[in-house]
Amino acid sequence: MASITYAVLGAGVIGLSTAIELKTRFPDAKVIIAAKYFPGDRSIKYCSPWAGANWLSIATEDQVLHEWEAETYRRLQTIATSVPEAAVTKMDIHAFYDSPPEQAGIFAPGSKKLWYEDLVGGVSQIANADLATGAQFGYVIPTFMINTQGYLAWLNTECLRLGIEMRRSSFDDIRDFFHAVPANAYFNCTGLGSYHLKGVEDKALYPTKGQIMLVESPKVQLEHMYLRSPKRVDSDTTYVFPRNPSGGVILGGCRIDNDWSDKIDIDLAEDIKRRCCALAPELGKPEDLKVVYHCVGLRPGREGGPRMESEVMGGHLVIHNYGASGAGYQASWGMAQKAVDIMQQISQSNL
Repeated sequence: MASITYAVLGAGVIGLSTAIELKTRFPDAKVIIAAKYFPGDRSIKYCSPWAGANWLSIATEDQVLHEWEAETYRRLQTIATSVPEAAVTKMDIHAFYDSPPEQAGIFAPGSKKLWYEDLVGGVSQIANADLATGAQFGYVIPTFMINTQGYLAWLNTECLRLGIEMRRSSFDDIRDFFHAVPANAYFNCTGLGSYHLKGVEDKALYPTKGQIMLVESPKVQLEHMYLRSPKRVDSDTTYVFPRNPSGGVILGGCRIDNDWSDKIDIDLAEDIKRRCCALAPELGKPEDLKVVYHCVGLRPGREGGPRMESEVMGGHLVIHNYGASGAGYQASWGMAQKAVDIMQQISQSNL
């Protein structure tokens, strides 16, 4: 029997997760990842290293996103308890909202309950006396902190452990990928790169710029993550993600659509410092923060949501799996599972 080969284009969190899902479900198949950037690289064109990151769903009525994010939550739960080197830590987040519940947009229409309450084992409403000044309501949510530096390194190592081939290569045209890497099926996990990738050129994609900074861990260790936002998705969302025990603290942030720039806005950085210190008193004063670095990332936003579908291009089966915007980490395993499901269903129907 001829050997089966699957090829993944892109080595961000979605691409790496998809390759691992493929090799885990089809251990006898050859799996190849081709990418210009891999974990450890730093580029504005490589989004994954710049994320916060954690699991906190912003989906409301979208059942497909619910399934992807629920699957990822379950996987992270297993990883956090059994794979310490993956840098996934179980940690609560204290989420505050400045709009009343009916205006904050965090519930599905007609509901007064977060869709994932049962998934995470229940959430606790923050008492009025403990709300951040000016906040209307808030929740304590059991979730996970993901140290992207360690997690991407673990995904990379897991690929190598499983025997996945990693090829450093870039393609301006997806059809060149087909010629360079013969395979039975291809997975396009290029994120925002699909905007320019010839043969795809998905103009529904757009960048959502984010700016964060890493600061040294304060003397008083943070025991949980913080988030504050006017509503579910907002340009001025503030977040504090400690990478305990000594990996520093991520401070953010902003959401600026259709901005391709990699320029650091120093005035914005100072505003982020002020907002984060007001939210998390453990940080101390803004002027006392010791900044390790500032960074900018471009989330792969997409009108209509992520692209998850198959396409036959010149006789080649392609599964598109990209466009998760800021939900890449928290939907990654569910998206990987779905992409491989699609391929498997098509392959079985062709037998």
